[in-house]
Amino acid sequence: MSTIYDFSARGIDGTEQALDQYRGRVLLVVNVASKCGFTPQYAGLETLYQAHRNAGLTVLGFPCDQFGHQEPGSEEEIRAFCSTKYDVSFPLHAKIEVNGANAHPLYRWLKGEKPGVFGTEGIKWNFTKFLVGRDGQVIRRYAPTDTPAGIEKDILRALAAPAG
Repeated sequence: MSTIYDFSARGIDGTEQALDQYRGRVLLVVNVASKCGFTPQYAGLETLYQAHRNAGLTVLGFPCDQFGHQEPGSEEEIRAFCSTKYDVSFPLHAKIEVNGANAHPLYRWLKGEKPGVFGTEGIKWNFTKFLVGRDGQVIRRYAPTDTPAGIEKDILRALAAPAG
């Protein structure tokens, strides 16, 4: 059985990063975009990260340009936007694809673990969220319309659960 710790992803700085470095933490994995109607959720994601990171939460942002060309910038432009507009301090990664033949292996796994409505695996839009427990398994998938504040109770429950 796979866990999120079996994957790696390029950081926004271009370095390959093993997700194993987050072993034992609760993860909120989100495909993000800078020019989307849901972009203000960056603020809520950062609030969650600041409030709960010492308890073991890490938010992982994965920029994606597959939905309405809403993430057209380079990694440097994305990092600058997130830093200046939303003061994002949680880890951001290099731009990826979440659907189709070139979907990142992490997202192929996430979608297989927790399909969406009616069993569909495809990501429907930016700011789809996956909550991963301390054991590296996907707990739940959330729609883009589910706000960070609205899923905080589930995050708190995951933080209170023992690892493994």
